[in-house]
Amino acid sequence: MRDQEHIPLVLMLTFKNLAMNIIKKSTVLMLLSVFILSSCTDDLNTEPEVEQTLGATLEQDPNAIKGLLAKLYGGLILHGIGPLEGGDQLTDILGDDSGETVYLRSLWNMQEMTADLVKNRWGDGGLDPLTTATGWVSTNKFLGYMYNRIYFQVGQVNNFMLETEGLDFTEKDIIRAEARLLRALSYYHAMDLFGGVPVVTEADGIGGALKTPSKREEVFTFVENELLEVRDILPASNEYGRATKAVANMILAKIYLNAEVYTGTARYDAALTASQLVVNDATYALDDDYQSIFQGDNFTSPEIIFPLIGDRINAQSFGSTTYLVNGSYGDTTMDIASLGAQQSWFGHRTTIALFGLFDEFDPNSTDTSIINPMFPNKDRRAIFHPKGHNPIMADYREWEDGYPTTKFRNTYAVGTAPLMAASDIDFPMFRLADAYLMYAEAHLRNGGGDRTIALKLVNDLRERAYGNADGNISDTELTLDFILDERARELYYEAHRRQDLIRFGKFTGGSYLWPWKGGVADGVSIPNTYNLFPFPLEALQANPNIEQNDGF
Repeated sequence: MRDQEHIPLVLMLTFKNLAMNIIKKSTVLMLLSVFILSSCTDDLNTEPEVEQTLGATLEQDPNAIKGLLAKLYGGLILHGIGPLEGGDQLTDILGDDSGETVYLRSLWNMQEMTADLVKNRWGDGGLDPLTTATGWVSTNKFLGYMYNRIYFQVGQVNNFMLETEGLDFTEKDIIRAEARLLRALSYYHAMDLFGGVPVVTEADGIGGALKTPSKREEVFTFVENELLEVRDILPASNEYGRATKAVANMILAKIYLNAEVYTGTARYDAALTASQLVVNDATYALDDDYQSIFQGDNFTSPEIIFPLIGDRINAQSFGSTTYLVNGSYGDTTMDIASLGAQQSWFGHRTTIALFGLFDEFDPNSTDTSIINPMFPNKDRRAIFHPKGHNPIMADYREWEDGYPTTKFRNTYAVGTAPLMAASDIDFPMFRLADAYLMYAEAHLRNGGGDRTIALKLVNDLRERAYGNADGNISDTELTLDFILDERARELYYEAHRRQDLIRFGKFTGGSYLWPWKGGVADGVSIPNTYNLFPFPLEALQANPNIEQNDGF
């Protein structure tokens, strides 16, 4: 169970008890789906029917504001209000499967499944084009899920800002800064995935979805300015799961590191500065145990800077880390109960593009361990299940081709957790190791800084991975190519890979091929237009000002 120190936001996410009361009493437009009937793209008008003003509600219950804030955070990992299946469930966005529409699940599909490290075998409803990075069309429902989730979040924040502007409540400036950060995060994702998009804020009032899209570089400037402003307001430390200065710095580091992609102008000096602020933040430290960062009690990890909270009781979702756990498990050679799972979905497997990066990789390994890494006493990040599986992915639709990973496991580092349908694991959207690698990369890209520090940061990660200095690299081995591979070894399954490959110029074209790139087993070149996703059809139909991205 979660201890009292880390429980506040989890309790806030218990909408059944708190937010459902608020929804009946206040102008909680964010709790009444912006796009609840069909799609999120036609309108940002969420003016609700109300029984009592939010101000009056806050007079009766000053803590109600945290319930509303929790809904904004919960929008990144939950399908809506209510249990996984049945019961009194309110889904934010209607879809074929409420779990499919979840923000995290959509983002993970687009950042991981489309790239080189992991493939999915289901192939249904548009997953094949994502898995093979080919045949992307505007009618693919998974593109719609992501776009809709982004603007659902934006609409909630805009309404939250409007409704709270004239009210007085504890931590008002901080709470509103948190909301703005969450909106900036969504626009960062929109910019990364789709390019130029409409930028709608509370200044546009209720509505505004039909605005002309801003250019990609203009969206970049908006996100940058928002984050710089809220960073000055946010606290250095906060309740677990809430935004801090470090969260703002992590997003800034991300956009600066990718600025040349987004705007055509490199900002590696700014990326180094932002990542250095995180590296030097004494609030965070590398976890001694890599595996514990991805377990059910990872709320105790000192490394996680921004978690998306999953809880087997209070924050249930098939689009949270439940998707990463159940989706990666299957077959009789895997004791899923020992990994804390009730279900196995026979879905995700990693490719040789990932496990082949580990020096210890042996395609003939007969190691059957699933609790410990495949290569004990070596790189502990190599957490794969090779038994019964082929290293070569001759057919991505075959479960036995490729190695599943048990990196995300619903067990506890301390004690045991009862088996439940939902995962207890918080998703580490941002963690300290990423800041280490961003500093090193920015330095290597002439962003300034100190090479000695960059080398030490990389070797700190490798010493954690190996348990000693055996895996340390020399100064001459510290190259950009090494950083790209090290990011794969350290951050796989954490929704960064597509973005990394694009930044390194290896996602499109034929200079780097991986299994099933372009729909071919050995990989083929794909057009540069695939560096962006096409806008979903419903967005184009709802807003005639949006022009489809080139090539689609």
